[in-house]
Amino acid sequence: MAILLVAVGGVMLLMGGVWTAQGLGWLDGSPMTGQEIWAIIGPIVAGLGVALMIVGAQRRGRSGRR
Repeated sequence: MAILLVAVGGVMLLMGGVWTAQGLGWLDGSPMTGQEIWAIIGPIVAGLGVALMIVGAQRRGRSGRR
């Protein structure tokens, strides 16, 4: 379960980074490019991804001590 949390968190972190870059107009080729809402949603998703990764890493560390 802990590995799944870290993996999902990593995907969310990457998606949030891409969405932020598209929202800020740094990445072209998408209808999301230049849309301010994605510059707001992206960091939120990335932050939640980091939180999931931290929780997953803590759970993985606890299960390894048994």
